[in-house]
Amino acid sequence: MAGTVLERFLVDEAATARLGEDLALALRAGDTIALRGDLGAGKSTLARALIRALADDANLEVPSPTFTLVQSYETRIPVHHFDLYRLSTPDELDELGLDDALTQGAALIEWPERAGDRLPGNALWIDLAEHGEGRVARLSGQGPVFERVARSLAMRDFLASAGWGEASRRHFVGDASARSYEIVALPGQAPRVLMNSPRLVLGPPVRGGKPYAVIAHTAQSVTAFVAIDRALLAAGVSVPAIHAQDLDQGFLLIEHLGSEGFLGGDGQPIAERYEAAAELLAMMHGKAWPARMEAAPGVFHDMPPFDREAMLIEADLLVDWYVPWITGQPANDELRAGYHRVWNALLDRLADSEYTLMLRDFHSPNIIWRAERSGLDRLGIVDVQDALIGPAAYDVASLAMDARVTVSPDIERRTVAAYVAARRAAGAFDEAGFAEAYAIMAAQRNSKILGIFVRLEKRDGKPYYLKHLPRIRDYLRRALAHPALAGLKDFYMAHGLLEERVP
Repeated sequence: MAGTVLERFLVDEAATARLGEDLALALRAGDTIALRGDLGAGKSTLARALIRALADDANLEVPSPTFTLVQSYETRIPVHHFDLYRLSTPDELDELGLDDALTQGAALIEWPERAGDRLPGNALWIDLAEHGEGRVARLSGQGPVFERVARSLAMRDFLASAGWGEASRRHFVGDASARSYEIVALPGQAPRVLMNSPRLVLGPPVRGGKPYAVIAHTAQSVTAFVAIDRALLAAGVSVPAIHAQDLDQGFLLIEHLGSEGFLGGDGQPIAERYEAAAELLAMMHGKAWPARMEAAPGVFHDMPPFDREAMLIEADLLVDWYVPWITGQPANDELRAGYHRVWNALLDRLADSEYTLMLRDFHSPNIIWRAERSGLDRLGIVDVQDALIGPAAYDVASLAMDARVTVSPDIERRTVAAYVAARRAAGAFDEAGFAEAYAIMAAQRNSKILGIFVRLEKRDGKPYYLKHLPRIRDYLRRALAHPALAGLKDFYMAHGLLEERVP
């Protein structure tokens, strides 16, 4: 986007505050925003709005740093507010600690022209000037910060097209993907969720000339979410209603289902909620699902299969990432060949399993508990875009062996029993076949997750996922206890894949 200039007319202080919110939602550690303009142009007003949005505190005291030269705030992203008006020479920036500030967080800089050529080349420049009864802001720059801010402004335009242009925006949650979510609110209206789902970046080919996401059938655009969400809603599943959508840009304005989850005040799982979720799965698995789902008139999403190729490339994350992490060296060809042999033999046993709509990440972070509702409506389901047609047992394993929550063997048994009882009550059900498929899918999923959590630390700089590894190993041991998985268990034990160790 080099050379691009974005322009916003700010009719009043409220519009300036909204621009501050838009900037705050795009800001990341290491970003620099240079605020340029005459005295009274609104630099401090904009900086104050941005800092308050990051702090999620509209009344936060944000004094001008004119005399202190820099003020720092421990907000969602640490932010350092510089005023260089009294700077004598650019070299004084070393004493102010600009470089250190950018390693810790983001920097807002008023009077940036006094820094000479000391500002980062990828800084976002905002020029403010009076314009009629208001002011105009011109944003320019290049690189990631400019691109993120441009997308945030596009999200504001999307809200405006939906009649929510004056809504407040606050960070809600992000996940391991590029998707992010915000809470948007207008006086007198129930808050809604603004979903930002950019088109998936596929990455390099990894097997057979295809990228990982293509082989694993990861959703590539928000169209998948919309189509699956609408199909689930029509079938009586409580997923978010979609109030506005822009499929091309990847923006959705959706219902806010709530924030209560599956854990009690002590952080422990509540068994009754897991049982209710299992009963919801049983209801869903009793329905016939179309292979093609409509996202908009003439726009369809074809449901991919959870085929052998997808199962294997997911399971391969264990040898790609987890094995090097515990051994200190890449997995050799012999280990890989043996791994594929035992997994292929195991996946052959799924040939007669029940296949249905498989949401793929049916676990506590994606299920909202709504105590004021009744029956299955108590469960609000989010994050459905990666659904496939696959073994019915997979989502039961995803729920009962919750990757981010320690589910005891007793609660796991109760969860599975609730599912089986609901399926039996609805008609004929192959319980033994389900139990075997459950163990296979639990082993596949937890093998994948061991690799994913290490990858998130090594590749993506997110070390906090490593704390989950002991739990995932325990789940894997539970799955491998099924007699049908004896060969896989022997292989894992022979290569030390179940041992409680770190590099």
